[in-house]
Amino acid sequence: MTDFKRVTLFAGHYGSGKTNLAVNWALRLRKEQKRVVIADLDIVNPYFRTKDSAELLEENGIEVVSPEFANSNVDLPALPAELYGVVQNRHRYAVMDIGGDDRGAYALGRYAPYILEENDFEMIFVANFMRPLTQTPEEALEVMREIESAGGIPFTSIANNTNLGALTEPETVSGGLEKSKELSKLCGLPILFTSARRDIVSKLDISPLFPIDIQRKYYEIL
Repeated sequence: MTDFKRVTLFAGHYGSGKTNLAVNWALRLRKEQKRVVIADLDIVNPYFRTKDSAELLEENGIEVVSPEFANSNVDLPALPAELYGVVQNRHRYAVMDIGGDDRGAYALGRYAPYILEENDFEMIFVANFMRPLTQTPEEALEVMREIESAGGIPFTSIANNTNLGALTEPETVSGGLEKSKELSKLCGLPILFTSARRDIVSKLDISPLFPIDIQRKYYEIL
């Protein structure tokens, strides 16, 4: 996982863990000595957002761009003008945390033309098969198509992020990988990586594997 696209977008069902992945991905890029900005387009989820990790990100030299009223269901015009700079400034790597499902993905439509024109992006569907409405590959595919339609950008890959937060066992991750493989067959997209907490990575015989750190607030909503 060293062939980084300039823009990496994480989208998926509510509670899939896309925000936590986005934060970890931005930190990974920074370790590769990249200039990084992370944009929070999640205007509908009041629970766990990129902005909650702003202090950690900024300590590591990562710029955070987030809607001022992201927790209040405001209309799309409230999105900050700085978000255009995220996709237009091609001298830095951008990570974008897209709102859950099609409702949250509508915000992405504003920036889709710039992203598609540059054509240097990875649109990752974050699959967590432990969530209520994405427990089967067929259900996950339905969510995937809804997000694509709303956001205007096609997915390019899948991330198996199947987990139960602090209760995650190696079998949880492995079971999610099998369903991710079925989803891959249904949609024709590759599995970019499987993510897992660092403390269980050594118990998994999976490749490629993306070790992640989970923010405390993520545990609180599972």
